[in-house]
Amino acid sequence: MAIEDRGDASVITHALAKDTLSRLRSVETEQVAFRKGLVKLGRICGYEIIDGAMETEYVSIETPLTETMGERVRGLDDVVIINVLRAATPFVEGLLKAFPRAKQGVISAGRDEAAGMSDDGTFPISIDYVKLPDISADDTVIVADPMLATGSTMVAVLEAVLDSGPDPADLFVLSAVSAPDGLLRVQSAVPAATLLTVSIDDHIDEHGYIVPGLGDAGDRAFRTT
Repeated sequence: MAIEDRGDASVITHALAKDTLSRLRSVETEQVAFRKGLVKLGRICGYEIIDGAMETEYVSIETPLTETMGERVRGLDDVVIINVLRAATPFVEGLLKAFPRAKQGVISAGRDEAAGMSDDGTFPISIDYVKLPDISADDTVIVADPMLATGSTMVAVLEAVLDSGPDPADLFVLSAVSAPDGLLRVQSAVPAATLLTVSIDDHIDEHGYIVPGLGDAGDRAFRTT
C-alpha cells in the first residue's frame, strides 16, 4: 500500500504519483499537459484510496468453466466526490475514472485575495454556489482540491458538506500538494476528516501560496491569469 502516515496527513507515495507531481510542478509544463497531469494524478489517487482505505469481500463467481471465489471492493456505489471549483475539475475527472459510479457535488469557494492574509494565516472565504447530492451515513466522501494552502477554503467547504446531512462513514480531504499550516488548521477544525496528499510542501509565502507548490493550479489548468 503506497499510503504513509506522516502525522499531520497521510501521504500517497506511489511512484507514478510522485513522477506526475514532479511534471506538474515544472514551469515548463504548459496548459494541456498540466490539465492531463491533474487528471492522471486524480486517477492514481483514486486507486490508492480504493487500495488503502476500502474493504473487499469474497464473492462466488461462475466463470465459463467452473465456479470460483473472487474479491470485490465494498462501497464503490456509496462514494461522493466533491469538486471544489475550479482547479479541482481536472483532478476530479481523474478520480471519476477510479470511481465511475460516484455521486458528485460542486462547491464554488474562494478566498478574498484583495483582503490579504490575516495575522493568523487565514483568508476571508466566500462560498458562491453549493450543489450536493444526498449524503448518507454509509457514504465515503472525497473532497478534492489540488492545493491545500492556508486551509481557509477547505474548512469552509467541509463545514458546508457536514451541514448538508449526516456525517459520512468516511471523509477524505484529497490534495496534490499541501502546506503544513493548512493541514494543521483543517485537522483542528474537522478532526473527523482524513487528510490525504501527494506532498507536504515547505511553507506558505506572504501571499498565501504554497512553496515550492504548483503556482496557481486553476490559472495553469485553464490558461487564465
